[in-house]
Amino acid sequence: MTQSHTRISKAVIPAAGLGTRFLPATKATPKEMLPVVDKPAIQYVVEEAVSAGLSDVLMITGRNKRPLEDHFDRNYELESALTRKGDAERLQKVQESSDLATMHYVRQGDPRGLGHAVLCAAPHVGDQPFAVLLGDDLIDPRDPLLARMVEIQEREGGSVVALMEVAPEQIHMYGCAAVEPTAAGDVVRVTGLVEKPEVAEAPSNLAIIGRYVLDPAVFDILRKTEPGRGGEIQLTDALQLLAEDEKIGGPVHGVVFKGRRYDTGDRSDYLRAIVRLACEREDLGPDFRAWLRSYVTEEM
Repeated sequence: MTQSHTRISKAVIPAAGLGTRFLPATKATPKEMLPVVDKPAIQYVVEEAVSAGLSDVLMITGRNKRPLEDHFDRNYELESALTRKGDAERLQKVQESSDLATMHYVRQGDPRGLGHAVLCAAPHVGDQPFAVLLGDDLIDPRDPLLARMVEIQEREGGSVVALMEVAPEQIHMYGCAAVEPTAAGDVVRVTGLVEKPEVAEAPSNLAIIGRYVLDPAVFDILRKTEPGRGGEIQLTDALQLLAEDEKIGGPVHGVVFKGRRYDTGDRSDYLRAIVRLACEREDLGPDFRAWLRSYVTEEM
């Protein structure tokens, strides 16, 4: 069993997907760069990692993902132009992304699934526990899920997955966990996991959402994991082995999240996420909510 109670400092963000559900917008623009109000989705994810104390961020990219690197780099021409205009507010917003974290990048090469993307992080992560954040799930900063997961991992060791209750008829769209309760109300012991089960075969209605804190023992398992559902190397399959035998890399726990989550994984949820976040903004919310009420009333 790998003892991994050291302080976690590294986050891995897989961002090599093709974004086919958002074509043609993603033909030349990475889906992670699609704006959610006035920031690209990927910036919300990096900000979440940093808020949880993870200042070392590795992004797993692929072909046509150069804009991700550019976004978190300095843009001296733009900064100079804003400085000459005396536009301190926009200058500060531009500089935020380049000052957020220490950013690293590695290309996945072949799109062989989430498990393979995580495996690409092994040389950077080494033998330390680390977090994985998927860009399709945006977690409201007022509900600090990742910080809670880091806390559980540092106390219990092993790995921690984020879980959320979903309607039973929706469980086939997610990885699903079989669990046992613990003394902490929001924490469960994970005894098994299955990727996108049929409704009748699902062990619970607890779906895995896109946050993980993983023991480095997962790398050895992923190296031996055969392609599973969809012909891809599934991270869920590797976590299943860890859940079955804690001697490999410690126990697997789950944090049951009941906070605000914005799903940008498909077009309808992406639009809902934008509306919800815009409504809650102090600078945009009052006027936007008033317009929205008027629009809905007129349309109804």
